[in-house]
Amino acid sequence: MARKVAILLGQDFEDSEFKVPYDRLKAEGFEVDIIGREAGEELRGKKGKVTVKATRSIADARPREYDALVIPGGYSPDKLRADERFVRVVREFDALKKPLAAVCHGPQLLITAGLVKGRTLTAWSTIQEDLRQAGANVKDEPVVKDGLWITSRKPEDLEQFADALIAALRS
Repeated sequence: MARKVAILLGQDFEDSEFKVPYDRLKAEGFEVDIIGREAGEELRGKKGKVTVKATRSIADARPREYDALVIPGGYSPDKLRADERFVRVVREFDALKKPLAAVCHGPQLLITAGLVKGRTLTAWSTIQEDLRQAGANVKDEPVVKDGLWITSRKPEDLEQFADALIAALRS
């Protein structure tokens, strides 16, 4: 059975923060669903380098069907967290104790879901303070692991982020 990973994605995502993990997951043989507001919705990166179509709508997202969740950064997480359906799916993934990986502004969804208090993670520099205010322990490091959570700060950390995600899925 193919292992499946869900990526939550909205408009104006950080192009590389979607593309690098997505390409690595595909190269490693994982099936990847891009979950957007509606299946078939065309999603554009904020730099205009990457355009993809959502393969599944958030209304049809079933966390139990996936082995991990990835939340790329850019403006996407801030837009998605305004939609309770995305917040609910993040909470469900966390409750299932499956790998949850967020990069850059991705942890904004974790904050909105009320999941960061007492957790150790990292994010883009301006989001780090938001995490502290929400009760998280913050480290300014390329990759921070807290149980099955994997977080990274920025595009320059993506290779290490993807390595940590693949390692978590293989264990």
